[in-house]
Amino acid sequence: MTQAVAVRRDGDAFQARVFWRKAACLLDPLSPIIRVGFESGPKGFDDVWVAYLPERAPSDQEGKPILREHIQCKWHVSMSDFGYIDLVNPEWVNANSFSLLQRAHAAQLTHAPDGTGSRFKLLTNWRIGQSDPLRAYIHQRSKTLRLKNLFDGTTDRSVAGRIRKLWREHLGITEQELMWLVRTLSLDTDSASLDDHRDNLDLLFENRGLRRIPANESSFIYDDVVFQWLSQGRLEFDRATFREACKRENLLAGEARVHKAFGVKSFEHPFDRLEDRCEVVLDLIPHFDERAIREQTEWSNVLYPKLRSFLQAAGKDNQHVRLTLDAHITLAFAAGSVLNIKSGRQVEIEQRTINRQVWHASDMPKDPTWSTFEFEIAQVNGTASELAVAVCLTHEIATEVLAHVSALLPQVGALLIARPVGGASSRSVACGQHAFDLAESLVSQIKSSRVDRKVAGLHLFIAAPNAFTFFLGQRQPGLGPVTLYEYDFEGIRSGGYEPSLSLPV
Repeated sequence: MTQAVAVRRDGDAFQARVFWRKAACLLDPLSPIIRVGFESGPKGFDDVWVAYLPERAPSDQEGKPILREHIQCKWHVSMSDFGYIDLVNPEWVNANSFSLLQRAHAAQLTHAPDGTGSRFKLLTNWRIGQSDPLRAYIHQRSKTLRLKNLFDGTTDRSVAGRIRKLWREHLGITEQELMWLVRTLSLDTDSASLDDHRDNLDLLFENRGLRRIPANESSFIYDDVVFQWLSQGRLEFDRATFREACKRENLLAGEARVHKAFGVKSFEHPFDRLEDRCEVVLDLIPHFDERAIREQTEWSNVLYPKLRSFLQAAGKDNQHVRLTLDAHITLAFAAGSVLNIKSGRQVEIEQRTINRQVWHASDMPKDPTWSTFEFEIAQVNGTASELAVAVCLTHEIATEVLAHVSALLPQVGALLIARPVGGASSRSVACGQHAFDLAESLVSQIKSSRVDRKVAGLHLFIAAPNAFTFFLGQRQPGLGPVTLYEYDFEGIRSGGYEPSLSLPV
């Protein structure tokens, strides 16, 4: 087999796994997805498409329903980047005549002539170049374009104007027609490996009653069966036809395990939209600009009350609650403080670390080989009474936290640093039981430190899986006053840590 053939097969596997991510939702009676297609639909955006129930369709960047989403998968064996000029170059999509933008325009004229109702998504493992002008006009939470910034009334000589001029002249359309097109576009990056996609599908298949393929088996039948259906002309499926097709292929392992899943999101996953598989979703994305909250006061005045009401309603009628948190660590901790250890509810957390798994406080027997915390105390201001804590489970953050505390928190006397033995990594927490135990040990150490220092306030800086942060939040009532901090990844404000929510509210 030549390298070129191997690359092509990897690209086909990527497309097939995106299809299964969407199509498996057809086996969930609670999913808003009602039809899924493969290699059909508008030319250039025909790899995978999804149709939604109108009353439960996801919203676009302006809150209008997306009834259909057309996804074009572009897989590369090596990592690189692209920019706004590539979108008008036919060769970039291995075509002779028509560019990606021309194909998107043709699709938009047919399916969304006024720029609403459909989305056309490029899903690729390449990223928009760091220095490319287009990068500044991409919403990081939805991967759509910022219309107000791109169509800002400036001339063709401005940065935005150069992009508009190139695209407008390439398509031979007016500024208004270009705006309608751009409103439907999504340029999304999926940097997960093919193995990560397979791991994520494994849990989904278990929950939807599909046959699981052991990880030690090199072949993955789901990659091939889609293309067999393609050769048979079976390109579109609804709930009934998809179930029948899976049954004929001997892919059904039993009845789906229907969990009443609740989702909370303050940012969007590249292709795994929570609305596709959660019965109810609390969407807090409109309160954020990328990862940064629009107004700091909204943490306590808006977001926490919304989250508390949402979770109290979820827990009222459900002894067993499954939570998916595509959300900031502040919201994961706050969720735990609402569904705390005295709530009497059994809570599962869907955790995305490495691959998507469902974690809960007793999901695996305790293992003596699991890493434990090693603690370090760094003196900051010996006369001050408050304590800061840096949790370094997934990333080493102690140096930045110490600099922040020393410069901006004179009321803090010491910094407690909690690291796993062996150092921070994406694999430092094995499962829900491990996360639960780590949270318990950290709380014990914090209480010990507070007794020694008569500490009044606690400042939490956390780099950890959301499941750990949730379990830590469940113990908030015993920790007293707590202030959480978020890191300004996009550099929209300070470029460092910013205080978010103080509890109790």
